[in-house]
Amino acid sequence: MSTLTSCSFTSTLNLGFRLRPNRIDLAERYRLYNRRNDGTIKNSYILSSRELLSKKRRRIIGLDSDNKRFIGGFECSASGRDNNNGNSGNGGDDDDMSKDSNLATISPEETTVGGEADSDKKPVPPPPTSISSRPPTISPISSSYTNFQVDSFKLMELLGPEKVDPSDVKLIKDTLFGYSTFWVTKEEPFGDLGEGILFLGNLRGNREEVFTKLQTQLSEIMGDKYNLFMVEEPNSEDPDPRGGPRVSFGMLRKEVSEPGPTTLWQYVIALLLFVLTIGSSVELGIASQINRLPPEVVKYFTDPDAIEPPDMQLLYPFVEAALPLAYGVLGVQLFHEVGHFLAAFPKKVKLSIPFFIPNITLGSFGAITQFKSILPDKKTKVDISLAGPFAGAALSLSMFGVGLLLSLKPDAAADMVQVPSMLFQGSLLLGLISRATLGYAAMHGATVSIHPLVIAGWCGLTTSALNLLPVGCLDGGRMVQGAFGKEALVGFGLTTYSLLGFGVLGGPLSLPWGLYVLICQRSPEKPCLNDVTEVGTWRRTVVTVAIFLVVLILLPVWDELAEELGIGLVTTF
Repeated sequence: MSTLTSCSFTSTLNLGFRLRPNRIDLAERYRLYNRRNDGTIKNSYILSSRELLSKKRRRIIGLDSDNKRFIGGFECSASGRDNNNGNSGNGGDDDDMSKDSNLATISPEETTVGGEADSDKKPVPPPPTSISSRPPTISPISSSYTNFQVDSFKLMELLGPEKVDPSDVKLIKDTLFGYSTFWVTKEEPFGDLGEGILFLGNLRGNREEVFTKLQTQLSEIMGDKYNLFMVEEPNSEDPDPRGGPRVSFGMLRKEVSEPGPTTLWQYVIALLLFVLTIGSSVELGIASQINRLPPEVVKYFTDPDAIEPPDMQLLYPFVEAALPLAYGVLGVQLFHEVGHFLAAFPKKVKLSIPFFIPNITLGSFGAITQFKSILPDKKTKVDISLAGPFAGAALSLSMFGVGLLLSLKPDAAADMVQVPSMLFQGSLLLGLISRATLGYAAMHGATVSIHPLVIAGWCGLTTSALNLLPVGCLDGGRMVQGAFGKEALVGFGLTTYSLLGFGVLGGPLSLPWGLYVLICQRSPEKPCLNDVTEVGTWRRTVVTVAIFLVVLILLPVWDELAEELGIGLVTTF
């Protein structure tokens, strides 16, 4: 009771409301018949809890300057009233209140302060400033509600995203749709929480032309209040007579459907992650010089029984030699992000700041880049998703190839690093390229002398391949969703998770990468405005080839095949 500071209770609860001038039109929307204490009928207005709790349009609960409590824009006062001429009991209004316990009831003549108490219109005394210590006696009500209590569904509506205005739905339905565009036959909830409206019906023209026309008319009528989506009709059994799937049109509020801006904390987190990525890239460069490092440092990082950490100052002389490799790894990641931004700029698509993910094995797992605006169509989704990995892979492949060629020159021996030959078994495609370039003799020893660019290119290609895996909202998941649809992404995703779980793809990187995807990138991308028009044959072909190359890069070489191909040194007993 402490929340209603301007209410007092005696034997029976009496609620009076003072309707503010700008809320009278809301009260006139609903009417019912209520019974007075003397048996006569009076007209009353009720306001549903949705009207009382409409988000962003009414104050939920607040205090005015007189310390009176308001609920949903109405002043609430309560006073004692004896039913049946002074006899306390459960009758009359109590019964009516028990029937409509979740509704606030006011009569037309109760729009002044305090309202009217009985049929003879006796004024209700002003409410006291504090709650009486005597507990109220309220008539029994249904088990689902209590007096003046909002049920859980209404609370979910209050806390959830704001829904489409029903009056706007009627206006849009009567104005936009018709015989020449789209004949509406049914309406359903639309969106993750049903906050939008999905119009189902029959298309009366070319879908792209109709969608463009509807978008223009919606902007003229409602401004930038709503976004209109063209999606495939859910649970449709028959295709459209004009060809292709049947379509429906969904409508969501702009603030609900569009991503929010990047916050200051996100900028801070992105900066910290980038600093950590620089550190992990330098660490990779130092680790590539393992044959030159002090024995106590190598023992600490390779021997599981080592407990006492070495003096880290011993690593300072190796930092300068590690910088070229670190620059190469960071350059690939930055080039990857530049590719995304260059592809998004002509389409006027906004992207978030990249959140780099550090990793001690590859230097970086790549970066998380979010769409900060709704994509116009699926072609744009495929183009932006492919642009980043292709840019990073192109630079990585160049570094990898140049590094292999430099590894063949005797005059570059001072810049070489020694790596175990078994590392080349981590990728079938890259191992075959290395074997074809360096030759059988160089690859069939315990260690292989290679230029640091080979390591940078290898790590960049592996990172690009991991980001092209068709799962969640990775670049690969986005491109598969755009090219083949969300249902295809589900199938690809389950297959990818299975291959990562069994270590078939990625080798020792499969478990950490799978956990990363599950935590950060598991959800598919949101639909485009035009989520129906296909991307075309050549884009699907490019996506298919990309997935095939990803498998070849991430597929390890087992010992028998490595021995046969001459990739690495396999010891047999």
